[in-house]
Amino acid sequence: MNCEALDWTVLDRLRQGFLSGAAAKGPYWQSPADLAQYNLTYGERIGWKWDAVLRELTRRGWRPRSRTLLDWGCGSGVAGRRVLTAFGPENFDALHVWDHSAFARDFTITQGKAAFPALAVGPFADTGQPVGLLVISHVLNELPAEALQQLLGLIARAETVLWVEPGNHAVSRQLIGLRETLTSTFHLVAPCPHQGACGLLTVGNEHHWCHFFAEPPAGVQNDSDWVRFGQRAGVDLRSQAYSYLVLDRVESPSVDGASRILGRAEHFKGFARLLSCSADGVEELELQKRADADLFKQLKKDASHPLYRWEREDHRIVGAKRV
Repeated sequence: MNCEALDWTVLDRLRQGFLSGAAAKGPYWQSPADLAQYNLTYGERIGWKWDAVLRELTRRGWRPRSRTLLDWGCGSGVAGRRVLTAFGPENFDALHVWDHSAFARDFTITQGKAAFPALAVGPFADTGQPVGLLVISHVLNELPAEALQQLLGLIARAETVLWVEPGNHAVSRQLIGLRETLTSTFHLVAPCPHQGACGLLTVGNEHHWCHFFAEPPAGVQNDSDWVRFGQRAGVDLRSQAYSYLVLDRVESPSVDGASRILGRAEHFKGFARLLSCSADGVEELELQKRADADLFKQLKKDASHPLYRWEREDHRIVGAKRV
């Protein structure tokens, strides 16, 4: 990414549309150049979120079974390409794309053909048949009610759903609501360490939300072009907040008894406090540094959001094992 070559007129217009909510009023791509500028910058940051999700799935030995991928609401297509790369393009036969913008569809198809010449890449034609692996990225804050219902109709025909959204409170809570509906027909793969009702919906947890943080690739924070982009755009490159949901028709390997940290642990002098999600619900736990110094240090630097099995004394953690 060459910061000198960026068109800030385009990037400022796009960012203002996202922040103001104007992006929900219809297609906002005005030319292929819009998508190229976005793909190099804001789209790449979204790619870092997908990388974090896909690393966890790969580490757990999970992979989709379908050989057809549909990138719905594709934008510049970064989500679909990240998924194909993570699981190996040789394990797929086709990449289908859909977006309400013809510019976005054409850009994603062109990029897909260049990156994966062995795949059949083309626009999605809805024939009412099963859609295989459905990839959804950063669409909830742009969807009117009618479009959301159309998306839910596609999800009902999907074998697997990989869904990543911004990590803010409003969008995360909306995704939680959809989770509760979709678990009647899907198994939860991630981020949930259980198949029960979401603990964040219990009374008293209204101000919490299910979100995580993705770090950029090594070297980005020392890359002068990325540093200048972050300063000019007013974005923090150190971590990207996201929410996500992975659903499958087939039950995934069990993580019974596991817990997941929501957000990130807060560290204070001599102790850390965290919000833990498990089958028992969502609760605030505390770790004294003297109880497990290695775990205390690990929680401070680890951004991969692994699952843990806590060793506890009431609301205090005294040890843990990564799952």
